[in-house]
Amino acid sequence: MSKRARKQTAAPAQGTAARCTVTVCRGCCCGTPKVPGLDHRAQLTGLGASLAGVANVRPTDCLDACEQANVIVVQPSAEGRKAGGRPVWLGLVNDPDAAADITAWVRAGGPGLADPPGVLDLYAFSPSRRISRQIDESR
Repeated sequence: MSKRARKQTAAPAQGTAARCTVTVCRGCCCGTPKVPGLDHRAQLTGLGASLAGVANVRPTDCLDACEQANVIVVQPSAEGRKAGGRPVWLGLVNDPDAAADITAWVRAGGPGLADPPGVLDLYAFSPSRRISRQIDESR
């Protein structure tokens, strides 16, 4: 197969640009009454609605960072990854303002393409290498 043919088969279908992926933990602690005072369903629905057509929003089972519940991981788009973006883990995302800040950042391009709002630094944490590797491989 020629290089030209390989490039053509590797390209995404027309009109389907690679997007950020926003992974929302909904495991044993996140998204449950163990984190009181938050409408977990509304948080997930709101992220999905506000990022429709911009990012892939997906709930997942436990990300094994229960002490940080609720956890959201923002993975860069292909373009963002080429620009140096890496997955950003955000914990204790338990209020609507945090979800709105995440939405604004992802709409601006997300990791590698846009700087996150400064307040998100308060939510950022580093997961264990094992857990980080698992989410990276699930893409």
